[in-house]
Amino acid sequence: MEVLIAGGHGKIALHLERMLAGRGDRARGIIRNPAHAADLERAGAEPVLCDMENDDPRPHIGAADAIVFAAGAGPGSGPERKRTVDYGAAVKLIEAARELGVARYVMVSSMGTFDIEQAPEAMRPYFQAKRDADDALEASGLDWTIVRPGHLTEEPGTGRVDAARALGRGGDVPREDVAAVIVECLDQPSTIRVGFELLGGDTPIPEAVRAL
Repeated sequence: MEVLIAGGHGKIALHLERMLAGRGDRARGIIRNPAHAADLERAGAEPVLCDMENDDPRPHIGAADAIVFAAGAGPGSGPERKRTVDYGAAVKLIEAARELGVARYVMVSSMGTFDIEQAPEAMRPYFQAKRDADDALEASGLDWTIVRPGHLTEEPGTGRVDAARALGRGGDVPREDVAAVIVECLDQPSTIRVGFELLGGDTPIPEAVRAL
């Protein structure tokens, strides 16, 4: 499988690239900064230089079987960049995938996108950008999956999670486990056109994903 990952130098993406490369898949990570290329290569991925805010991603799609959108403007960015990255870049890739026939698209979104009015004011532009990107993906006709993790941590992955279309609670989840869930989603056709929330939990990842 060849997987193109937007936000290729992000923490979830680097875990994902290692996992894909470790099992013999071809991982290609989109990066904006050429200085990050070596980190991707160490993870077993091929760096793809493309500024998703300003460049056309279509020349970089290649022979991708699936696209994973794991990009984000980051907590230090303002509302405008959240709009151009978390929403705008995601939609650019959705349009490129439709045009070039890459049906499989996995979005890393966030919990909180259904309760934007309840969020702290500073977080609302982020949640709105994610929600609008999710809506665009759901309307795209692609074979989409939307993963909505809770608060991301750097703790080592446990291989166990709680996953459901709505969990009814908040909490933490290690980025490494989010990456492992994405791998499982790529392998499980039953996750096509499914959006779900994800937290650390007690269920082995393959079992949790199969139950969605």
